[in-house]
Amino acid sequence: MKVALNEAASWYMLRFLFICLLSFNVCHGKLDFSGTDTAEEEPNALPDTELDSCNGIFLTYTLISRVREYPHVKNMSKQAWAFKSEATLMNVGDEELNDWQMYIGFQYSEILVSADGAVAMDADDLPAPVGNGTTLAGNPVMDLKTAIETAGDVNQMSVRVKMSGTQFGLGKEGKPMPKIIKLVNDGFKCPAPSRKGSRMFVCCKKDRKAKAKLSKKTKFPPRRNGDLTIAYDVLQAFSHNYLAQVTIDNNHPLGRLDHWNLTWEWQHGEFINTVRGAFARIKDPSECVYGPAARYYGDLDFSQVANCQKKPILSDLPAERKDDEKIGKLPWCCRNGTVLPPIMDKNKARSLFQIQVFKMPPDDNRTEITPPMKWHIDGVINPQYKCGPPIRVDPQVFPDPSGLSAIQTAVASWQVVCNITTPKPQTNRCCVSFSAFYNESAIPCNTCACGCDVTRKCNYKASPLLLPPDALLVPFVNRTKKALAWAKLKHNNVPTKLPCGDNCPVSINWHVNTDHKVGWTARITIFNWEDYTFDDWFTALKFDNNFETFEDVYSFNGTRIPGLKTIFLQGVKGLNYLAGETNGTHEYDPRVPGKQQSVLSFNKKNIKDFDITRDGFPTSVYFNGEECALPPIRPMKSLGHHQSSINLLAIIISAFVTFLLMH
Repeated sequence: MKVALNEAASWYMLRFLFICLLSFNVCHGKLDFSGTDTAEEEPNALPDTELDSCNGIFLTYTLISRVREYPHVKNMSKQAWAFKSEATLMNVGDEELNDWQMYIGFQYSEILVSADGAVAMDADDLPAPVGNGTTLAGNPVMDLKTAIETAGDVNQMSVRVKMSGTQFGLGKEGKPMPKIIKLVNDGFKCPAPSRKGSRMFVCCKKDRKAKAKLSKKTKFPPRRNGDLTIAYDVLQAFSHNYLAQVTIDNNHPLGRLDHWNLTWEWQHGEFINTVRGAFARIKDPSECVYGPAARYYGDLDFSQVANCQKKPILSDLPAERKDDEKIGKLPWCCRNGTVLPPIMDKNKARSLFQIQVFKMPPDDNRTEITPPMKWHIDGVINPQYKCGPPIRVDPQVFPDPSGLSAIQTAVASWQVVCNITTPKPQTNRCCVSFSAFYNESAIPCNTCACGCDVTRKCNYKASPLLLPPDALLVPFVNRTKKALAWAKLKHNNVPTKLPCGDNCPVSINWHVNTDHKVGWTARITIFNWEDYTFDDWFTALKFDNNFETFEDVYSFNGTRIPGLKTIFLQGVKGLNYLAGETNGTHEYDPRVPGKQQSVLSFNKKNIKDFDITRDGFPTSVYFNGEECALPPIRPMKSLGHHQSSINLLAIIISAFVTFLLMH
C-alpha cells in the first residue's frame, strides 16, 4: 500500500513539474493583445485530465504575447505584430520517440524569426515565411525518452521550443493561433487539437493499425534528396577540437558551381585551426586574440590559425595545389571550385575538404559537437542556391583507409540540403536576345537584366531599343549610334533618357534561321563579355511544347533530358571553352566578346498548329546552370514583307555574322 502511494505521489509530482514547465511563462498573469505586453497572463488552463489520459506524445502551443510593430498603419489587415510563442512536446507513453518532428499550421502570414530548441525543416535560413505552416525538428534535443527509462526525468522526457516572429492579418483583439498542431513522425495518429484561450494541445498516440515501412531503421532521419547536398562528417573527436570533412555533391542535371564560395555561422565561437583541400578567404587572428578564444587557448599561436571569423568564407584550392603535402592530397579537391553536373562528368560532380575545429569553450565531452548554421554557397555564374539547416543523420560510412575489406564510420554526421531558386528580377547573371529571319529587328536583352548600379545617365524602367542584328556583336557602350539610327530608319519611338544596358557578363542570342514544311532550324550564339574564360561550359534550352521534335545540333554536343524537357548543349572536345573578351584589331575598334555558335534542327512530326513565332523560341535558357533573363516579347512577322525576301535577308545576315565570328 505504501509503495502504491509512493508511485501515485511520484506520478502527480511528475505531472505537476510538466505543467510548470509548460506554463512557466504563462502562469504569472494575463495576455494583452492591445499592443503592449503586461506582466499578467491568464492562469494556467491546461487540464490535468488531458495529461492523465494521454498515452503517447503530448503537444502544446502557447501564444505568450503580441505587440504592434512599426510602421503603424490604419489598415489592420496589413499591420505587423511581433509575437512570442512556445511549443512543447512530452513523451508520456511507453516507447522512446526518436527524431521528433512537430507541424505547426501557421495561417496569418507569419514570419518565423527565431526558434530556440528546433530547426524549421521546410524553411530556409531564418527569418523565413511560414504562413502555410512549418515542421519543426529537434535541435539539439532530438529524442524524447520515457518516464520508465528515466525515472520520471522531465528534462529527458520533454522539450520546449521558444519562438518569436511577425504576424499579419488580425486586428487589435485577435489571437493568431495556428490551425493545427500535430506530430509528423510515422506511426502516430493525432486527433484535432483542443484550444483553451491562447493555448492549444493534443495527445498523439501510436497508431497500432499503421503498417511499418520496410525502409531500413535508422536512429536519425534518413538523408534527403536535393539539388545540392553538403555532408558535415566528424571524423575524429577530442575534448578540445574535432576533425570534420565537408563534402559537396551536385545532384541536379543543370546544377553547377564555378569558383565556389561556402560560408556558414558558428554557434558557440568555434574557430578553424587548419584546412586541407580548401582555404579560408580571410586569415585575421584578431577575432581570436581579442576574443574568448585567447582565454581558453592562451598557448596557441593564433597567427597560424586558418580562420577566426564567426562567418568564415571557404573556397576550393587551385589545381596546382592538388599534390601539396600540407594542404592538398585529398580526393575530389583542388579543382578551382568547379563542380560539374553529373550529366557531364560524375567524377567532377563532387568537391571535398577537411577542417580542424577548436570548440568554444573546450569541454571534456568529445561528442558535444554543434554544427555550424546558416549555410550558403554560390559560384560565379551559376544557379542561386538556398540551403536549409543541418539535420543530424546516421554516421556516414567510409571505406577503411587501410585498404582492407572493412568500413569506417564517422563520429557524427549532419546533412545540409540546398535547392536551386529562380532568380528575382534584375538579379540574373546572363540574358537572352531574340531574332528571326522573318523580322529585321533583333530584340535585345532586357534593360538592367542583371541589375543596374548607376541609373543617373540612363532609364532603368524603359524597354530596350530594337537593334539591327549586327549590333549584338559589340558591347552595349558601342551600340548607341546603331540603335538610334535603326530607330530612325524604322520610325520607332526613342525615350528622352535612353534605356540602361543589360549589364550581363554572358548573353545568348537565339535566332530562328528557317521555317519550312517538315521542320525548322535555329542558331544559338553565346557571348562572353568578361575577361576570363569559361572552361567546360554548357547551356541548356527548355521547350515546353516541342521538345520531342529536336533532331540534332551541329557544332556542339547535344543531349536530351526528357524529365526536364531540356536540350543540354556543351562544347565538343577541344572547343569546350568560351574565351573572354579581347581588344579589337585597332585602338578605335570596340572590344570583341568570346563567342561560340551552333545550329540546331527540329522537325514538325506530330505537331499541330505549329507557329514559328510562338513555338520557335525556348521557354527557359540556362548558362552553366544559371537561369538567364528572357525578353518579354518575341519577334513578330513583319507586315508587307514576302517570305522570299525575308529569307534572302536572313541568309545575308547569317553569312555576315558567321564571317565575323570566324575572324
